Amino acid sequence: MGWVDRPRYSAWLKGYEGTPVVKVLTGVRRAGKSSLMTATAERLRRQTAPERVLHLDFDLFENSSLLSAEALHEHISAARPADGPFAVLLDEIQEVDRWERVVNSLVAEGGADVYLTGSNSKLLSSELGTLLTGRYVTLEVSPLSFAEHLEFRRATTGDQPSDRMAEFQRYLRRGGFPGLFAADFDDAQARQIVADTFFSILTRDILSRHPIRSGELFERVARFALDNVGSPFSARRVAAYLKAERRPLSHPTVVDYLGYLTEAFVVRPVPQVDLRGKGILALNEKYYAVDHGLVNAVLSYNASRLPGLLENIVAAELRRRGYDVRVGRWDDLEVDFVADRPDERVYVQVATTVLEETTRRREYSPLLAIRDSYPKYVLTLDALAGGNTAGVREMTIPDFLLLDQW
Repeated sequence: MGWVDRPRYSAWLKGYEGTPVVKVLTGVRRAGKSSLMTATAERLRRQTAPERVLHLDFDLFENSSLLSAEALHEHISAARPADGPFAVLLDEIQEVDRWERVVNSLVAEGGADVYLTGSNSKLLSSELGTLLTGRYVTLEVSPLSFAEHLEFRRATTGDQPSDRMAEFQRYLRRGGFPGLFAADFDDAQARQIVADTFFSILTRDILSRHPIRSGELFERVARFALDNVGSPFSARRVAAYLKAERRPLSHPTVVDYLGYLTEAFVVRPVPQVDLRGKGILALNEKYYAVDHGLVNAVLSYNASRLPGLLENIVAAELRRRGYDVRVGRWDDLEVDFVADRPDERVYVQVATTVLEETTRRREYSPLLAIRDSYPKYVLTLDALAGGNTAGVREMTIPDFLLLDQW
């Protein structure tokens, strides 16, 4: 399969093209950052000339001699034309020791159109924030949305997928890492590719960068987080679980481990908010994986995890569209997601089915109790889902994911 454009990211990159700010793509490994950089480099070469574009991927062995600030600076200086436009694209920049010195020098000298990618949010934000305050912009690249999955499937097969629910089931099983479309992989091969991605993240982006005594215990914490997507839990609960397993780990250490997983974009914490008092509740957070495919690949698919997987897919889509996502509490009732953007809010409940009356009442009650005019949705896998109840719209999850706006 050839290059498949991802318009949201391409448009963002084009919008800042040629400006003096550093363009930074962040996100989990294998989400597609390198492909976007390659496409950008090729486009810039067509617009100017090949010698005016320098693209270096530090995941490649051929660039292993450039992993120090001095070597990289010397290489860039030698490649730079005497005058005129010059674009520098540095992929997985965190692999370079003291990389921020090189980037700061490029910005200080002026005249260079600089693009970076990286797979560690804290590393990038702390270093760039220190040296380049106000002179860089960032965008997180996520694994494929369901809409992008359909577009990649069309590009792979040559036909527009006709059975939306069947495609959603495929997306549910495999997840959204773009590399799954590199060939016609079966489900077992797809799971292995995603599992290898997970362990590569643990090894290259976390264990190699942090003082973690036991990789095996750290992996247990990571697996626990994936096994509990959509369920409230705290670092203390993880510590208690490990103690019961006779593998004790202190509460502060678990806090650190969950932080490392968040920095590497493996999981995202979602806090709870009191919808009456508007404050953040000091209760257990929920954690969601950057891509639900990680859960299935690392732990294998299990029907008992389906509700959490469905929530994970919806939470990721909300974040992908720029919403600040939280769990809502209305007295003893829970709203799965309260999603906010400037002057916007969406309330979302996610359920496998609401055909049984008790489940239906549980999902609808908190939304009906909220008396504002913001959009409210109940999302399910029920084939005949639809309709509007007192302002609460019921839809299938695939249909919701494909709406242009909510």
